[in-house]
Amino acid sequence: MLSFSVERTDSLARLGTLTLPHGTVHTPCFMPVGTQGSVKTLTPAEVLETGAEIIVCNTYHLYLRPGHRRVQAAGGLSRFIGWNRPILTDSGGFQVYSLAALTRVTDEGAEFQSHIDGSRHLFTPELVVGIQEALGSDIAMCLDECPPYPVSRPVAEAAASRTSLWAERCSRSRKPETNLFGIVQGATYPDLREESARSLVSLDLPGYAIGGLCLGEASDVTYATVGRVTPLLPVDRPRYLMGAGYPEDIIASVRLGVDMFDCVLPTRNGRTGTAFTSKGRVVIRNSKHADDPGPLDAACECYTCRTFSRAYIRHLFMVGEALGPRLLTLHNVSFFQRLLQGIRMAIENGDLERWSSGFLSRYQSGAESTEEKNDR
Repeated sequence: MLSFSVERTDSLARLGTLTLPHGTVHTPCFMPVGTQGSVKTLTPAEVLETGAEIIVCNTYHLYLRPGHRRVQAAGGLSRFIGWNRPILTDSGGFQVYSLAALTRVTDEGAEFQSHIDGSRHLFTPELVVGIQEALGSDIAMCLDECPPYPVSRPVAEAAASRTSLWAERCSRSRKPETNLFGIVQGATYPDLREESARSLVSLDLPGYAIGGLCLGEASDVTYATVGRVTPLLPVDRPRYLMGAGYPEDIIASVRLGVDMFDCVLPTRNGRTGTAFTSKGRVVIRNSKHADDPGPLDAACECYTCRTFSRAYIRHLFMVGEALGPRLLTLHNVSFFQRLLQGIRMAIENGDLERWSSGFLSRYQSGAESTEEKNDR
């Protein structure tokens, strides 16, 4: 089962401890994304080395390949992927709408055509919970309907209503030991968000997520929506903002009372040549790094920064060596763990506002463009 305690607050920001079947997670936390059972390019030992305590995997992908029953027979997801730590599994609702073809959504569930082989499937709330229970997830997510941005009010209203209906069915079907989180929807309509939050809270779930944000809306809209929802969620349950990955968004949302974050940015940007550093984003292909003997980030102690120069990492990218994306991904995942460690320490010291101001001032001072990326 799940237990969560808030040990310190700094205004609305919370320092907490989340205890799960496979271990303890200190919050606020950032969860690297291992969609198909792997944080791309990294071994579980390398992910652990970054300081990560929990990862996110995806129900849609694992259901299609290798299949939840196969994973269950192998001893559960943690054993199957060699990560003996907590795992949160997303319900796959977002992937149904973003990846699958010919989706048909009714109150019964979401019918879709696999992006792999064209086979047709029906995700019902009950099936999605059952899949996650077979996987052995530490945290399972309710099936939700996540509309795109922007979206009309009638579409957003229907999606929020259906998400609440599905959450009730998920809650009824789950085993008592399943740590099920509901997902607040409602797009950018404040009253729909409030109605969705109140509906989910009435189910008395172990935790709550805010979905349907960080999809292209302006940052002030994101923050206003988060600020509207978090006061409506129970203070003794963890709060999870899905898909938030930029440092600015994480810091702002922590200050609004969010405890958990995940995003593909560290791994996706690492594979494509952009590093997050304490002085902003670095585009490693830029020609200015061709003779730079320094590390990606002098403030970082990850294996990449301890061992290799910017010049060498750039060389790896320019010649297409697989080691380049691995080293950059390792650094990026480490950067986000270090960011959250700094946030937790600042909350503990009651100093989050000053710390955030200093971090963002440094971070925003040196971001690079991609205009030189093709230079050799």
